[in-house]
Amino acid sequence: MVQCSRLSSMSYTKMVKGIIHSLSVVCIFMGTTSTAFSQNPLYIPDTLSGNVFNLTVQKGTKTFVTGFNTPTFGYNGNILGPTLLINKNDSITLNVTNTIGTSTTVHWHGFHVAPQYDGGPHQIIPNNSTWSPSFRMLNNAGTYWYHPHGENKTEIQVSKGLAGMIIVRDKTEPFVLPRTYGVDDFPLILQTKAFDILYQVATANHEDTLVMVNATVDPFLKVPQQIVRLRLLNGSTDRSFMVGLSDNRAFHIIATDGGLLSAPYQTNRIRLSTGERVEILVDFKNDTIGKQLYLKSYGSELSRGIIGADSVGTSLIVIGEGYHANPLNGADFNLLRLDVGSPSSNPVNSVPVKFNDLELFDTSNVDAYRHIHFSSDTSGFGSQANVDGPFKINGKSFHMDSVNIITYLGSKEIWTLTNSTMVAHPFHIHDIQFNVLDINGQKPTPEYSGWKDVMLVMPGDTIRFITQFTNFSNKIVPYMFHCHLLHHEDEGMMGSFLVLDTNMTRIKDLTFAENIHIYPNPSTQIWTISTTVTSNECKVEVFDAFGKLLDTNPLIRDVGTIEINNSSFQPGVYILRLQYGHTFKTIKLIKN
Repeated sequence: MVQCSRLSSMSYTKMVKGIIHSLSVVCIFMGTTSTAFSQNPLYIPDTLSGNVFNLTVQKGTKTFVTGFNTPTFGYNGNILGPTLLINKNDSITLNVTNTIGTSTTVHWHGFHVAPQYDGGPHQIIPNNSTWSPSFRMLNNAGTYWYHPHGENKTEIQVSKGLAGMIIVRDKTEPFVLPRTYGVDDFPLILQTKAFDILYQVATANHEDTLVMVNATVDPFLKVPQQIVRLRLLNGSTDRSFMVGLSDNRAFHIIATDGGLLSAPYQTNRIRLSTGERVEILVDFKNDTIGKQLYLKSYGSELSRGIIGADSVGTSLIVIGEGYHANPLNGADFNLLRLDVGSPSSNPVNSVPVKFNDLELFDTSNVDAYRHIHFSSDTSGFGSQANVDGPFKINGKSFHMDSVNIITYLGSKEIWTLTNSTMVAHPFHIHDIQFNVLDINGQKPTPEYSGWKDVMLVMPGDTIRFITQFTNFSNKIVPYMFHCHLLHHEDEGMMGSFLVLDTNMTRIKDLTFAENIHIYPNPSTQIWTISTTVTSNECKVEVFDAFGKLLDTNPLIRDVGTIEINNSSFQPGVYILRLQYGHTFKTIKLIKN
């Protein structure tokens, strides 16, 4: 009798993945415009520069699979958008015209701009209309990007092609670095996409089996025999990449989300979660002309819990929507073939030893400490919510009519991020760049030592960062903070914050009002104030954000309960002041 050894669950999973991977290659790549044995030249997006940028959000098509035209969206084209080249300190206008038949938004990811120009869900661009934000470029030289951000449409609109890179340049930067776009300085937008049986873009699943760079499947790039700058952007909806080269050679990380590090950092791997950017220098000067190697994602090296790793969750709580059938998860796969060619006319052949020291925030005189907690909606969806969601921030889901945090212009703050779910969440905050203080109490590794606006928070981890809210305030329009897994964002894993200028409100000391409860707050019609103090002993005053006393005629319902009708108020922030005896209490009110 023949005895058969039992496969372990891990071996079985690997075997199934291998079979599925083989079938995927046959079903997908043999049907594409090129077969699995050929390559396509990498598409390098055109550039726009100057002080006025005109972007048309438009419908298009692209053939990912022979015989099927997949509907897409693009900026000024069928898919993706031009690379915007902007000089630091320039005053610019961006005219965004929407023609896709539904509303959209355009968020300038990483930019330090006023909230009304940020492009979040409050800046909707209706179909057949134009939005024209104007602002001065205050960001450091670096790699940023633009993409939709609103109305629960972010995932589908990014998946269908709405994304573009932005390169901010600083004419005063003295370092010798590759800077010739498309010659020794290349934009690389890394994405994976899922498709339905008709090869239309699909969302809300983990079946993203098609890998592309700059919307090019199975791409190759001819690189000069010298040091080359690769600007890597993870533009996927949820997959993280562990990027390295096929021969495991070292490269130098020179910049992260918000610009240059203080010095190049040599490594042979960099993890990129969704929304993150990193600039690396790769040295090809000692390679023979004609040599080929690959930029790869080493998914086998991603830790459990990261979308793209071998597993998310536990043996009992398993992530759904096709995750374990996806051959890319936990696998090493090629992103881009690199073909070494002749050097350019003015090659860069050395890596700077050092850049300028970064003026990082110090931890003295901190104005506020905030705690951001990622949790799962297990009460509504059971333990499966720990891997599939919905997920919440500080126990709440996003609502357009709510403001979660109010801060003040000039406030220096330490934020603590804690993840109690089984999924790693890339946290992104608008308006500012931050410095990571520690990860689980340990000093961050060098790639996290510079300016960041996205940080991946692993399951069970705690990350602290420090930042400061400068230059911009608005009493009505908020900024966003959220998970950058786009399905999570669309499902409500997002919050908003207002930055107020206390010099404008002239009310600087807003004390926490103990034993006072106000509901609802935000409100659309009536604030109800419940206090332990007898109502007829209280003096009730309401001020607008400029410190003007308003005529409110508060209604005393009963002992300890007061109602204020705000139906005639404009949306915004108001200040309630209660006086009883010689005691004053102040608290913020929000009218939607």
